[in-house]
Amino acid sequence: MLRLVGWLFGFGMFLALGAVGAAAIYLTSVSANLPDYTVLKDYQPPVTTRVHAADGTLLAEFARERRLFQPVETVPPLLVHAFLSAEDKDFYRHGGIAIDGVFRALRDNLLARMDGNSAIQGGGSSITQQVAKNFLLTSEQTWDRKIQEALLAIRIESTFSKDRILELYLNEIFLGLNSYGVAAAALNYFDKALYQLDLAEAAYIAALPKGPNNYHPFRRPQAAIERRNWVIDRMVENGYASFEEGEVAKAEPLNVLPREGGSQLYSAEYFTEEVRRELAKLYGEDQLYGGGLSVRTTLEPKLQEYARRALMDGLIAYDQSKGFREPVASIELGDDWGADVAKVIPLSDVPEWQLAVVLEVSGNQARIGLRPDSTIDGGVAEDRVEGVLSGPEIAWVSQPLQDILEIGDVVYVSPVAGQTGIYTLQQIPEIEGALVAMDPRTGRVLAMVGGFSYAMSEFNRATQALRQPGSSFKPIVYAAALDNGYTPASVVLDAPVEIRNGDGTIWRPENYAQEFYGPQTLRRGIERSRNVMTVRLAKDIGMPLVAEYARLFGVYDTMQPVLAMALGAGETTDLRMTAAYATIANGGRKIVPTLIDRVQDRYGVTVYKHDQRLCQGCEASSWHGQGEPTIIDNREQVLDPMTAYQITSMMEGVVQRGTGTAAKVLNRPVAGKTGTTNDYKDAWFVGFTPELAVGVYVGYDQPRSMGSAVTGGSFAVPIFTEFMQKALEGKPATPFNEPAGMTSALINPNSGVQAFEGEAAIEEAFKPGTGPNLMTSVIGLDANTFNDIQRQQQMQQQYGSGYMTQPSGGGRFMDPSLDRGGFF
Repeated sequence: MLRLVGWLFGFGMFLALGAVGAAAIYLTSVSANLPDYTVLKDYQPPVTTRVHAADGTLLAEFARERRLFQPVETVPPLLVHAFLSAEDKDFYRHGGIAIDGVFRALRDNLLARMDGNSAIQGGGSSITQQVAKNFLLTSEQTWDRKIQEALLAIRIESTFSKDRILELYLNEIFLGLNSYGVAAAALNYFDKALYQLDLAEAAYIAALPKGPNNYHPFRRPQAAIERRNWVIDRMVENGYASFEEGEVAKAEPLNVLPREGGSQLYSAEYFTEEVRRELAKLYGEDQLYGGGLSVRTTLEPKLQEYARRALMDGLIAYDQSKGFREPVASIELGDDWGADVAKVIPLSDVPEWQLAVVLEVSGNQARIGLRPDSTIDGGVAEDRVEGVLSGPEIAWVSQPLQDILEIGDVVYVSPVAGQTGIYTLQQIPEIEGALVAMDPRTGRVLAMVGGFSYAMSEFNRATQALRQPGSSFKPIVYAAALDNGYTPASVVLDAPVEIRNGDGTIWRPENYAQEFYGPQTLRRGIERSRNVMTVRLAKDIGMPLVAEYARLFGVYDTMQPVLAMALGAGETTDLRMTAAYATIANGGRKIVPTLIDRVQDRYGVTVYKHDQRLCQGCEASSWHGQGEPTIIDNREQVLDPMTAYQITSMMEGVVQRGTGTAAKVLNRPVAGKTGTTNDYKDAWFVGFTPELAVGVYVGYDQPRSMGSAVTGGSFAVPIFTEFMQKALEGKPATPFNEPAGMTSALINPNSGVQAFEGEAAIEEAFKPGTGPNLMTSVIGLDANTFNDIQRQQQMQQQYGSGYMTQPSGGGRFMDPSLDRGGFF
């Protein structure tokens, strides 16, 4: 008997040792392939890049995984307690493996086997095990992977503190709605920061790790509430909330309010997208969407709203002058017109307008049904609101409404101010345009509108549309001339000229009115936008020089040095033109436009700043009575400051007496130049005050004529003026600074010579060593036309400046207020 017992004991020991050996061999083989858990020490999770306006307003967030890293010290205890109660109540007491969780998992798997289910049942993992799985392992459900998870959890616990492990977990875990980590979940589900969450909200977020789709707030709201309430009960059970607090929280609805992505400022979509492209170019897609960059842009939200409104008003006014085209859509109405019209998607960035469906139309009035709002879960709101589309309130439509609308037509409407339930008709313009506003001293783009609606077209006409600037390019030609010996009083002949092209053809440039005006000062040439004298001027100074100035100003990278380019025949962008004019306003120091002030990495270290000026004395560790720091402007001087002032003064004349007189209503110093291209396809006005430089462009995306009455002065200048009135409201008028050393003289605007007492005169600024002529010297004048020119000057003195002669003789009166010049 004793021998049998000994034999059984020995056999049992053999089996036990064999089992231990087999287990050791198995654990060795499993642990041999364990990933390196020490990488968690340097782990940097992908973090959302956030873009802010100049005043701190959030503009946009860019991320593939929406995550905002939150140090564990800043996570509210309420949320920590919710997660501990839901996932691992003994987290701060165990060594990486929750024993009760292991027994629970074993029980669930045995019960599943008894039911014939051979699949491994999940659950039972501690927070540390979940960190091991989420960071280092796959999600496959195998025994090997579960053993690896447990081994890694033990090693992680031996290396990292509990708080560090919890920090990794709370920032990595996926919680639905593209939310990674608790900070992103709080924003995306409730549009709140973590510290703003209440008990019910914290419990719901803590309920999501088990499976966000299983507890989706809209697709499975009842399951979501039940799971949230289960978490609340565990919090009460663990002493983190009182029974009364728990009951109140369980009675609350989910109150989920998903946060919208994309631009957070409806008027700034074009600007925001341009910033995104610039960041991708600077840092690459991975850093943009996961680097956690903090970007401070140059955008001023108020100016952006003014810019959008001014451009919209101008485009709408032009489009309405062409009459009504067609409805947005035509639908068949069923029993519920609200559900029918809800299928038509409105422009998300034109909140002033609403879609409506025509329910009944008679004479000059229509009964309409307004498109219902969408509910949070994507459904259609139950409210059905009707209104009246009143013909008398639609001044731009001449026909009765019954002639242009039918039942089922879907149109845009907006409420009539002061009349409840009365609406007026709106229409999306076919015409497009752009407006750029920048600080002329720094190049900071304060506002940018790239079209009527970003939701309709993402093409940014401020930065991507290459269009001919027309006569708005002429100041570059005149600046080159002034920088090379000319003065504003220099006289150039405006008379027929023939240019032989490289292919042997003859180009005969013409003025807008197909007239010629004889000798003209440079000032009058730019004020009245004379084409022919501009060509003569460019020919005299040489097109290679003009091309070089165009490059220095940033209008073109390389410009073909042919005379047609002097009239703006090349293609450029609104942003480039605005920066060129800002360079003039900045005294000739080159302006490089920027949409970004500075970029910081995830640690708050500045990795980019636009302002590269040097600051002497800014690095002092303490104050010892030294003076203020000195800012050294190291930007390139591309134009003589005196030349910049002269061309500015000449462009002030464009506003006072020339093609931009619509801007006179601003009642402050304004300089600028209009531009209208061949066949009236493009209209421009680029102008500036000492505080703001603004470029406006309008035209069709597929270039076609806008009509012979549409010029830069009639279309673009009013848009510029509307914006400037709002942007500069309440700010005192500031004169342009005249550089020291210049002299002034009164000049006869017709002859360019010093004015006699009693004559009409313009005060002109001259550089040292230059001054007014005592007699007229005309560029482009030959002996055969001298007598005609002399006779013209005599007749102008007798009959006034409106008297014109042609080189062939004869005379007639022309209205000098007409500014017609082909490109102008």
